[in-house]
Amino acid sequence: MQNNFFKYQAQTTQFAAGFEVEKAEGSYIFGKDGRKYLDFVAGVSANTLGHSHPKIVNAIKEQADKYLHVMVYGEYAQEKPVELCRLLAEATPDPLEITYLVNSGAEAIDGSLKLAKRYTGREEIVSFKNSYHGNTHGALSVSGHEGHKREFRPLLPMVSFIEFNNENDFNKITEKTACVILETIQGAAGFLVPNEDYLVKLKKRCEEVGALLILDEIQPGFGRTGKLFSFEHFGIVPDILVMGKGMGGGVPVGAFMSSKKIMETLAHSPKLGHITTFGGNPLIAAASHATLKEVLESGLMNEVDEKEKLYRELLVHPKIKNINGKGLMLAVNLGTPDFTLGVAKKCMEKGLIVFWQLYRNEYLRISPPLTISKEEITEGCKIILEVLNEE
Repeated sequence: MQNNFFKYQAQTTQFAAGFEVEKAEGSYIFGKDGRKYLDFVAGVSANTLGHSHPKIVNAIKEQADKYLHVMVYGEYAQEKPVELCRLLAEATPDPLEITYLVNSGAEAIDGSLKLAKRYTGREEIVSFKNSYHGNTHGALSVSGHEGHKREFRPLLPMVSFIEFNNENDFNKITEKTACVILETIQGAAGFLVPNEDYLVKLKKRCEEVGALLILDEIQPGFGRTGKLFSFEHFGIVPDILVMGKGMGGGVPVGAFMSSKKIMETLAHSPKLGHITTFGGNPLIAAASHATLKEVLESGLMNEVDEKEKLYRELLVHPKIKNINGKGLMLAVNLGTPDFTLGVAKKCMEKGLIVFWQLYRNEYLRISPPLTISKEEITEGCKIILEVLNEE
């Protein structure tokens, strides 16, 4: 299988692991080598409830017995997509009330940019340096790392970039700005958290000039920081909310959410202002609804702070420079990319899956499922410390 993987499946790097997966359950991935591996990555924040959560699996099976795809998005009323959108509206603050279901976080970013330009009638977009929003042309255009963009230009015009946590850049947000888009917690840059009151001041500036604020919650959303969405920690509500990854609990999904007044502008002048064939797919919606319902009702979010504290208490070592992030999205600074990649490889050999941050490879990514136990956290941190002692 590994030979065929490299021969027939397109690669994204020249150093893919090619690890052969047999099955996955709970906090563990089982390889065809007969070993089990504790997963501190959760599919890069996607497996909110761990692997093969029974409520998600059952929801998919029940829906599969009824029907699969029946019609292009937005035409037919289907039980699970409707229930998912209703539950999202009930769980989020006003004026968030209408959800557009799509296939991925990157598509949701593209849709949110179109929505902001359509509603405001403006063309300029302000994004952030070192931001990451996905790899479609639109999402890549508002991502803030030139090294990942250079070979794919030309991208969207009229996009400018300001510095995260720098209020002096607010004067670049003007009456010509359609929207400001940012990750509530910057992901690829090393899980950077906004300064106190920064988002409040940013939202105020947007309101002053009539620009919409888009928050990308693709990584921190669905309980990862102890709140359903991380903006709830910072005293604001975005005009447009983007979600994905952990929303599906292991299946591909994305969505953007706004007020009825804003969202309805995609339905006319022109009609089909955004269209997707498989967005709102009933199988995916069933899995997403089961995930959201479990996150809201299980009490898992109440455990996030204690689990974060445990990670921070255990991961103390002279080779650890600092730990960024919030909740169960932590970035452990090991100093250099080469050293961090080596640590990740050695951890895998010892039965622990860790990863690294896209832009800042010196940071070791820790983003386990919300369901991870304190015993599993302790077990995994012990392996990290063992590797650090050996390196």
